[in-house]
Amino acid sequence: MDFYKRAAEVCRRIPRGTVATYGQIALLCGFPKNARQVGFALGRRLMGRDIPAHRVVNSKGYLSGAASFDTPDLQKLLLEEEGIRVNAERTVDLKRYGWNNSLEDALELRSFFDKHGI
Repeated sequence: MDFYKRAAEVCRRIPRGTVATYGQIALLCGFPKNARQVGFALGRRLMGRDIPAHRVVNSKGYLSGAASFDTPDLQKLLLEEEGIRVNAERTVDLKRYGWNNSLEDALELRSFFDKHGI
């Protein structure tokens, strides 16, 4: 099992115009207590460069990973380009923009992990 490969696949599936939380990604990877590991991997680009890291926020919707981007406002700008409103406190409304993944999404990911041995 490679946690970073799992997390990368989950991140690739975050729909455009939505955000996911670090904890949500960890849960979909099968490791609900590894939210910090998701943040660590995104911050160090351990998942690769094709990951839409700008769509990942903390559990309160705060852009806590913004410092990992090339410029301090890049995450905000990328989210706004997708139609996601970022308020003055650098947070997004998770009720409005949060990815409401389904049980089907989770089962599909589990099948993908099993099939690819990750």
